[in-house]
Amino acid sequence: MGMDMDILTEVLGSMRTGRPASVRTEGRAPWGLRLPPVAGAGFHVVLRGSCWLLPRDDAAPHHEPLALNPGDVVFLSDNHHHVLADAPGTPAEAGRASFRPGSPVGALSLGGDGPRTTLLCGAYHLDQARPHPLVRQLPEVVHLETRHGRHPELSGAVGLLRAELEEERAGAAGIVPALIDALLLYVLRAWLEEQPATAVAGWSAALRDPVIAPALTAIHEDPAARWSVESLASRAGTSRATFARRFHTLVGEPPLAYLTRWRMTTAARLLREADHPLSVVAARTGYGSEFAFAKAFKRAYGLPPGGYRRHAAATPMPYAGHRR
Repeated sequence: MGMDMDILTEVLGSMRTGRPASVRTEGRAPWGLRLPPVAGAGFHVVLRGSCWLLPRDDAAPHHEPLALNPGDVVFLSDNHHHVLADAPGTPAEAGRASFRPGSPVGALSLGGDGPRTTLLCGAYHLDQARPHPLVRQLPEVVHLETRHGRHPELSGAVGLLRAELEEERAGAAGIVPALIDALLLYVLRAWLEEQPATAVAGWSAALRDPVIAPALTAIHEDPAARWSVESLASRAGTSRATFARRFHTLVGEPPLAYLTRWRMTTAARLLREADHPLSVVAARTGYGSEFAFAKAFKRAYGLPPGGYRRHAAATPMPYAGHRR
């Protein structure tokens, strides 16, 4: 997928609203951990042993119990109630994690005195107000296996996490958060690469497509440019009608709707991350006046830009399913 995969980096960077939260969880059979819903996307990495991911009784009926093996990674795009357990019938309890000053992850132990399973459980805090179409297209549960040579980069990240979390060595407080950050990109890249090459719609197809990928790259590289359907189509060397139809099919919305979405996503990130004047944010996202920008932003997010910035600064980060 080449350099167009950098779109993946930008999409995730623009949606993140805080550092991931995570807990090293150790269960000895019999054990069951009940996890409440969390704003954002959940993840579980099986560092050692095996377990089951189970839907809560009130969850959608199509969620079957899922057996997890060593090295498996699960990404929960919509972090509903769920349970992790040594076996499907084990009663589950709410865990309480402990935190040591300076440690990048919490610790949680539960269960009896049987076989041990070690997991890294956590959540990525993503902007849920306007999820990017790439994230919307993910299934609720992404299950990736790294045994038997599958997804070698993801497997390498899991191995590094295991080593850092099992041996408390100098530098772990800096290395572990960086690995967890990278894990999200590895997970989404692995999922995209698992999609069949024959897929005719969706982001895996869009990032491979010789007509649509260059247009997406152009929008992401310069959201402030005065793009039109005609100018994007001409970059792709195709007619306006063909381009518009193909873009909508693959990406899930028309080209200018996506352009506006990306401008607003970029504006929200600028408002959250720095104290830029609104005139600067407007200019960087293609709006000639603060008024036009503020009107478009409020239509997208339901708050004026200044209100959004204050709300983002005042909102504490949710935690990853474990109570302090």
